Amino acid sequence: MADISIKVDGIRFVNPFILASGPPGTNGKVIQRSFELGWGGIVCKTISLDHSQVHNTVPRYAKLTDPDDRKKVLGFQNIELISDRPFDLWLEELTAAKKAYPDRVLIASIMEELEEDKWIEITERTQATGIDALELNLSCPHGLPERQMGAAMGQDPEIVAQVTGWVKSVSKVPVWAKMTPNITDITLPAKAAASAGAEGISAINTILCVIGINLDTMRPMPTVEGYTVPGGFSGQAVRPLALRQVMECARACPEQSISGMGGIENALDAVQFMALGASTVQICTGAMLQGYEMIGKLCDDLSDFLDSKNMASLQELIGVSLPYFSTHRDLVDRQRKAKREKAGQAGRDSMWKGDIKSETEGLITD
Repeated sequence: MADISIKVDGIRFVNPFILASGPPGTNGKVIQRSFELGWGGIVCKTISLDHSQVHNTVPRYAKLTDPDDRKKVLGFQNIELISDRPFDLWLEELTAAKKAYPDRVLIASIMEELEEDKWIEITERTQATGIDALELNLSCPHGLPERQMGAAMGQDPEIVAQVTGWVKSVSKVPVWAKMTPNITDITLPAKAAASAGAEGISAINTILCVIGINLDTMRPMPTVEGYTVPGGFSGQAVRPLALRQVMECARACPEQSISGMGGIENALDAVQFMALGASTVQICTGAMLQGYEMIGKLCDDLSDFLDSKNMASLQELIGVSLPYFSTHRDLVDRQRKAKREKAGQAGRDSMWKGDIKSETEGLITD
C-alpha cells in the first residue's frame, strides 16, 4: 500500500487532505471533529483582531445546479465574511485543538488591515497557541475588499510582499500566502509573497461572481432584503481554472510548497492538483456538500490510485505533469516534426517492395 503521508515545509501531514478555511473550520469543536475523522490538516476560518467589525448576513449562500438534476451542485456562491467570533476565544480553542490532536496539522488563517502593528500582533499571538503554520488571507473577494482587505491586498504584488514581510519578521512557523484568482496574472502576487519569504503558496480562493437571477422576483441571488453583492464562486465548476492557476504558481515559484484547491470533490480531483505541483490539497465546498466523513474515501482512493500507478509515495506524483506544459509555437513545431517523421517512415516503407537491386540503384547518388 502506498504511503500517503507527506512532509511539507518541515511539517508532517498524515495525509495531504486539508479542510480549507471557511465554514468547515468555524470553531474549535468542528476542528477537533475533523481531526477525529482523519483529516490530515485544517485551516481555521479566517480570524482578525477585532471581530466586532464583521457582520454576516442570512441568507449568504446560493447554488448552481444541473438543469437535468437539481440535486447535482455544479457551483456554489457565498457572501460570507471571515469569523465573527472573538479573537481571544479563538486563541483558547486553537490551543485546545492542538493539545488534543498534536499529530494533526492546525493552520491559522489570519487577516488584518494594512497596518504593520496589527499584522505583527495577530501573528505573534496566534502562533503562541501552538499552531503549525499561518495562512495569510490576501484573497477574500467580497465584503472585506470594501475595507481594503482580502483581495484588495492580494491584487497588488507590492502589498503582498509588504504584508508577507511583516509576518515573516516575527513568525516562528511556516507562512503560506493565499492567492486571489481575480487577477490577470496570479504569478505576480505569488512571486511577491515568495520574495518576501513565504514558504508556501495556497491557491486558489473563490472567484468573484453573480451566480444568477431569480426569474420570479428578478432579483440577484443570494437575496438579502431584496439586494445582494457579487460573491465567491466555488465547487466543481471552478476546477479547470484552479488547475491552471495552481500550475502557474508551481512553475513560477519552484522553491515554495503549493497547497492547491478549487472544486476538489474526490481523490482523482486531488490527484490532478498534485500532478501539477501541489503537495497538499484543500477542500471546503466539497466537505460542506458531502460532510466531513468524505475523508475516509479520499484516503482510500488516493492510496489505490498510487498503487495502480506503481507509485510508492506521494512524492512520485507531485509535479509529474508540469514538464508537459509548453508554448503554442512549440506545439506547432512538435507537430510538424512528428508529421515529417511519419511521412519519412511511410516513404521508407514504400521504397522496399521486393526488388532490392533496383531500389538500391535508386538511392545511389552520382
